[in-house]
Amino acid sequence: MNVRSRVIVLLVSTVLLSAVAVVYTVFRGAEPAPAEGRASGGGTADGRRLQFLTNGRLSYTSPPGSRRVTSVECDRAYAAAGTVACLRPVGALSAGALVVMDAGLRQRRRVPLTGFPNRLRVSASGRMVAWTLFIDGHSYATTGFSTRAGVLDTRTGRLVTSLEDFAITREGVPYRNRDVNFWGITFAADDNRFYATLSTGGGRYLVEGDFAARTVRALAPNVECPSLSPDGTRLAFKSAIGGDPKRGWRLSTLDLATLRTASLAETRNVDDQPVWLDDHTVGYTLQLSDGTNQTWAVPASGPGRPRLLLDNASSASPMP
Repeated sequence: MNVRSRVIVLLVSTVLLSAVAVVYTVFRGAEPAPAEGRASGGGTADGRRLQFLTNGRLSYTSPPGSRRVTSVECDRAYAAAGTVACLRPVGALSAGALVVMDAGLRQRRRVPLTGFPNRLRVSASGRMVAWTLFIDGHSYATTGFSTRAGVLDTRTGRLVTSLEDFAITREGVPYRNRDVNFWGITFAADDNRFYATLSTGGGRYLVEGDFAARTVRALAPNVECPSLSPDGTRLAFKSAIGGDPKRGWRLSTLDLATLRTASLAETRNVDDQPVWLDDHTVGYTLQLSDGTNQTWAVPASGPGRPRLLLDNASSASPMP
């Protein structure tokens, strides 16, 4: 084969390989998940679909028993009332960001952020978006970590980049300490009252906040990553075993009227902000030893047993 022939063969091969790559890229965003990763039930008990992440890509249950995987990449995601929030992955050459989209995944707002994505919530109305980032460290079980929790009001455009600027009341008196950290925000139906975790002085506390007044007050100890029930009467949360995060966390609920807690049936370590799938069911993510995620569900009443809801899935939220 002469030089001219070799050049022609090389050019033809390059064109063919490029065509294959383009076809793969186009269809990759819409391909179904492998059989072992498909949704086990196709949605919640009351028939609603779920939004979640599959290997970091925004996905949706698509009954019966399958899922639709999009090309949108997120480290954390949440959706409510037509608002889809996404914490973009932090890369070697790219900073993180909060991206707020509509139900068609069209971008409405982008907020540059510094830190590693950790928690994300959208209020039931779709108006308030709240997130938590790790600034230092990557685990709540370690010492010396630092977080930053922020809120975006999508209606007014008001942006609070850190709850640490809010006035704190603890045991009935004003409180301030340089070691204050907040994480795991969840909003009430009025889009003003919220709950979150406050860490300070070696303790972790549930706080109730007033967004407009920029205040929080401590309510109860050892309550982390709260999630408000649809009727606004209970919180699902994780609590450190024996008050020591190094021993792991268990799921519980808290009655806001009485501050009484009830342990849920899941006895494995759950390092997640739980989600109410409906009035009677709490969902959460478990990470397996190989690094893959599973979404599980457990009765919010206490008795019962956990059930696998979605394999290879995290950051689940119920859709309307």
